Amino acid sequence: MGTSMFWAGQNKLFKETFGKIEGWLADQGYVGSIDINCIVNENGIYPLEFTPRFGYPTIALQEESIESSTGEFFYDLAHGNDPEVDVHNGYQIAVRVVLPPFPFDDEKTYDENSRNAAVVFETGSREGVHLEDAKNVDGQWRVAGDNGMPVVVTGKGDTMGAAREQAYDRIDEIVMPNMYYRDDIGERWIDGDGDRLQAWGYLGP
Repeated sequence: MGTSMFWAGQNKLFKETFGKIEGWLADQGYVGSIDINCIVNENGIYPLEFTPRFGYPTIALQEESIESSTGEFFYDLAHGNDPEVDVHNGYQIAVRVVLPPFPFDDEKTYDENSRNAAVVFETGSREGVHLEDAKNVDGQWRVAGDNGMPVVVTGKGDTMGAAREQAYDRIDEIVMPNMYYRDDIGERWIDGDGDRLQAWGYLGP
């Protein structure tokens, strides 16, 4: 229901994962984003899942952090050019704001609690608000689809704490009946995960 990120160079974490297939991917002509979900500890890196696409909510998180034109970025990718991307030098978080029955499939619960529910923005700003399963009906945003995932909210900052503050302040300006979300995105980084990754040498050169 959310994730955090920052941009980094080709550190040990990269070299021990993507670095091992970088040449093969280039030979195959692959361009774009790839996610590798891993368990990492002092003993090693254990990949769990490999996703060769712009995933969700990762794409919203990347959009929050790219400070140059995202349109030009995708144009360059599609045409085989090497994109020049200016990115935020800090941290970003994305929080998925959901409705019942997420994460389950229950049509009756969805119909009773969430279908066509109003999505109300208390301010005119849409900074950091990424609509997913939502539609505009006569000027009113409403929940669409059938999975209860209408909105992702992002934030960024020089620290993970600042990114959290911005994202959750933005969520406070959104009103939907029965909405819920995780309030701990980025906390583990602050509570020591970042220091551990650094101490284990994964984030250095």
